[in-house]
Amino acid sequence: MDPTDRVLALDWLRGLGVLIMLQGHLFNSFARADLHNHPVYVLSQFIGGMPAPIFLFLVGVTLGFRLDRGDRQGLPPAARLRSALKRAAFLAAIAFAFRLQLWIFAWGNPWTEIVRVDVLNCMALGVAALSPVALLAPPKRITWCAAAGLVIAASAPLVNMLDWSGVPWLIRNYLVPNKAYFSFFPGAAYIAFGVGFGALLRTAAPARDRIMQWAACFGLALVVAAHYFSNLPFSIYPNSDFWLNSPGLIFIRFGIVLVLVAAGYVWTAGQQPEKLAFMRRLGTNSLLIYWVHVELVYGRWFWFAKERLTIGECAASSVLLIALMYSLATLNLPTHIKRRLRRWKPAAPAPESAWPR
Repeated sequence: MDPTDRVLALDWLRGLGVLIMLQGHLFNSFARADLHNHPVYVLSQFIGGMPAPIFLFLVGVTLGFRLDRGDRQGLPPAARLRSALKRAAFLAAIAFAFRLQLWIFAWGNPWTEIVRVDVLNCMALGVAALSPVALLAPPKRITWCAAAGLVIAASAPLVNMLDWSGVPWLIRNYLVPNKAYFSFFPGAAYIAFGVGFGALLRTAAPARDRIMQWAACFGLALVVAAHYFSNLPFSIYPNSDFWLNSPGLIFIRFGIVLVLVAAGYVWTAGQQPEKLAFMRRLGTNSLLIYWVHVELVYGRWFWFAKERLTIGECAASSVLLIALMYSLATLNLPTHIKRRLRRWKPAAPAPESAWPR
């Protein structure tokens, strides 16, 4: 992507997701069990539910940008579809490598941890399932992705009601809403909304200021409306768990994400793409930070402090963890690795006309 055409607000939003994630995971892993009702812990875990929707949404936006790049390059629909499927395969490979590393370092966990359905697995399946939108023209891509997000969110409670007893456990974990996993229903709804939003940003790039204004207004309206309907004394669903499969929760969080995107757009208005501020530096290194911090926070490195810290000690440790991850981000390891890989690539053959005759 051309740096001059980079939407800095998306890097900022990803960095905000990283910041929330770091403190949420640290409190979850290290706070004493008797402090789980403490207001600070409750607040930490409440806002800690936002990083997954943010990351899933941004994966969708990235896919929307990828498809737009294919449009501008004149790629045929089949080639755009292959590009989307390659992205899904890449995410699946990263997800498997991540779980494999955690399993190896855990020294004795069951092998099923290797195929545990994490947020990266949800990203891979969601991108693969939504890849057929690559066959559509950009305007239709926006409407179809919005419709797909609505269908996925609305179907989540119904999926929970089906009898899955005869389905292999791994497939169930990928599809059926479960508080222990990141399942396709309803998580992929954020990806669908993200693809549509990314397509909108690229299709109507000259009106980007207006798009962000409407995103903020629509996001606020969505939060208020979804909260209102979620608190009605009746429901169209015979059985629905608000914190597990409720479309209301999906729409509330999606509305918050839209408001945050608009806020990030205002915050980064005067920034230069090549100069990474604090939040954007975290965002552009989010995968590396995610990988490393999960091992540090949930691995066995600090076993002596697990579930033993006070609220104040968790807060101080969160600051220390954020500082450590920011220091890691300043090393810019992904860029250095990419440069090394480019150096190892064989040189392209000279054009035929350059060879002596």
